[in-house]
Amino acid sequence: MALEMMDKSLKFIPLRIYTVHLILHNLLQGSFAYRELRRQRRSATPRSFAKKVAITISAYQEDPSYLRQCLTSIRNIDYPKHLLSVVMIIDGNNPEDQYMMKIFEEVFCGEDLGTYAWKNNYHSCPTAGGIAEDLEKKEVETLIRTRRCVCIMQKQGGKREVMYTAFKALQDKVHYVQVCDSNIILDSSATMELVKVLTSNSNCGAVGGQVKIINSTNSYFSFMSGLSSWMDFNIERACQSFFNCVSCISGPLGMYRDDLLQQILEPWYHQTFLATFVDDRHLTNCILSLGYGTKYASRSICRINIPSHFLRWLPQWTRCSHSYIREWIIRVVWWPRYSFWIAYEIIVSVHFLVLVAGPALYLVYNCSMLVWLWLLICIQLSGLMKAISATILRQKFTMLLASLSSALYIAVLLPTQLFALITLPWTRSWDTSGWRYLQTNYSPLWPLLVWWCIIGDCMAFTIYKEAAGNWQDLHFLIFGFSACSAHWLILFVFYLVKRILRSRRRVYKLNGITRGWDNADLGIPGTFKPITVMGIKLEKLQYQYV
Repeated sequence: MALEMMDKSLKFIPLRIYTVHLILHNLLQGSFAYRELRRQRRSATPRSFAKKVAITISAYQEDPSYLRQCLTSIRNIDYPKHLLSVVMIIDGNNPEDQYMMKIFEEVFCGEDLGTYAWKNNYHSCPTAGGIAEDLEKKEVETLIRTRRCVCIMQKQGGKREVMYTAFKALQDKVHYVQVCDSNIILDSSATMELVKVLTSNSNCGAVGGQVKIINSTNSYFSFMSGLSSWMDFNIERACQSFFNCVSCISGPLGMYRDDLLQQILEPWYHQTFLATFVDDRHLTNCILSLGYGTKYASRSICRINIPSHFLRWLPQWTRCSHSYIREWIIRVVWWPRYSFWIAYEIIVSVHFLVLVAGPALYLVYNCSMLVWLWLLICIQLSGLMKAISATILRQKFTMLLASLSSALYIAVLLPTQLFALITLPWTRSWDTSGWRYLQTNYSPLWPLLVWWCIIGDCMAFTIYKEAAGNWQDLHFLIFGFSACSAHWLILFVFYLVKRILRSRRRVYKLNGITRGWDNADLGIPGTFKPITVMGIKLEKLQYQYV
């Protein structure tokens, strides 16, 4: 009996180590994030208008309403016009792409405007004797360097090709280059807050802003993405910013020193290791590899629409997983060049992988319901710890709902990550669809179906085996599974009640201005009236519950 108890105790040692390590890691991460956010709130860095800035926009078959909102918010940026230039590169030069250039011309009408439809791009130019002889390329470069607002249509080549065109053509025209996507809404002070960080810290090579979700209440998945996004930026990246080593300057809102961009431009574009579509994370890794720091600016804010439909949301998560895994491998190789916190995160990732993989294999081959319960508690504890940290930092009880992500992680995110790890060597595209096309690709569901079949079979066999053995530790199992189920049920009911109560009140908040209306005020249930905030017309899909 004593040997049996000792053997059972030894089997749970990895899970116990994982639990303790998880608690300590979350406490460390939360405390450093709190100190960084407090420092930023207390910071009184003066406004500086001594640096030239170029805002670059990457556009591909964007929804017209989203694009117009993006460009209008950029037009209203609080920064001197003589120091600010705008460059939008459209990935495609076909007739169906011309609507984006027309919107650009309408929004920036009256400005120092220049537009051009380029038949090629930098890497499809006709050559002779190894020297590029495309006169159109010179015209593009001249426009970007001499005009304030420029829109270029070029041959389709992907997001990296679009970003390369903007970076290459700018050369030394500006001091800082700001990147953003075509479906965001920038706060008027977003650019100024990024400039403050780079101006006040000469060792900082890049800085990223905070990305908030506009349509976070459209579906359960967009709601969880909204909570997860806040934690990613204000806990994980805020903690990394404390050590000057933010691992990813997000594509929707980031700013780089132009001289550093020109140094890494060619190696960044010609990367060939594994998933070659990785852009933002690898650009950040290249900056870190030069010995410069990267920061997070919580006051620089943009808002973005994300996929709310499951079939669009799932491929986005798969792409993020591909990007994370690929750049994690590069960080392992380059870790001596980084901050010690990056090295620590690399070790933590390996540690967690080993401690979770061991019990997972034990589950499949030994089938113990008690191990199932321990693993479930560990994953749920991870979500709860982060949710509590987020609730304290944000001072909103809603953040506790983020602990529901543990159920989503087990059912969807974990198999997607495993699928991304397996398919990484063969992935070569973003699998991005334009706004005109509905997502009808069901292939991302296959990993989930395989995962659910494996877990379902293992659980069925485990229940059968435990029943044949007279259900050892039955009281622990009943109490544990009941507690986990009750935790999920209470939070999910709270989520449903919160959504029902706010279904009548539609509110959008931008730059401190809150506008909204009740359906009853319109007299027609289920209809919506567009509103205009700071010159930006907001349609139904762009409303946000706050």
